[in-house]
Amino acid sequence: MKFDGDGLVPVIVQDVLSGEVLMMAWANREALEAALSSGMMTFWSRSRREIWKKGETSGNTLALQELRLDCDGDALLALAEPAGPACHTGERTCFHRLLTPPCEGRGTFPGVLWRYLEKRRFDDPAESYTARLLSKGLRRVAQKVGEEGVETALAVAAGDRKETVCEAADLLYHLEAALLASGVSPREVYAELERRHR
Repeated sequence: MKFDGDGLVPVIVQDVLSGEVLMMAWANREALEAALSSGMMTFWSRSRREIWKKGETSGNTLALQELRLDCDGDALLALAEPAGPACHTGERTCFHRLLTPPCEGRGTFPGVLWRYLEKRRFDDPAESYTARLLSKGLRRVAQKVGEEGVETALAVAAGDRKETVCEAADLLYHLEAALLASGVSPREVYAELERRHR
């Protein structure tokens, strides 16, 4: 690993589930050793000139899941499980300020939706469809997955492209809600798909 002249290396932190880039910070050898031994993201503060564990005061920690070194050996990518927002402003990611119009159809959206559903489940059922659906129990959630699955299949069979898009979106949303209601993380599903892919 190549540290710069100040003994630092940039660390890009990515949400292990959603794939969102959460933040970028700097680490020295001591910070990396602390992160590896504790399992919690730890960095070097260039302004305070000290080691800092992410979330030490806010509680918004980043649990290290995987650490990768880039091809040149001068940057790190950390996959982490966030507990709360990564940005000091309260935003989920430090990269929340758009400089271009937002793009649609990002491959990271299913994970973003999951993080959103995790929060919405505790909202007032009178104001949140997700909270209302989950409050009706597993049978109702399972029924919605079945309904949306049939409607998606019918749209595909009919060759109706627009309806297929709409019904598939409904199905994916309700499938994530069903996973949440069942206490199953999408990561478990993705891990199963990865095992099958190998």
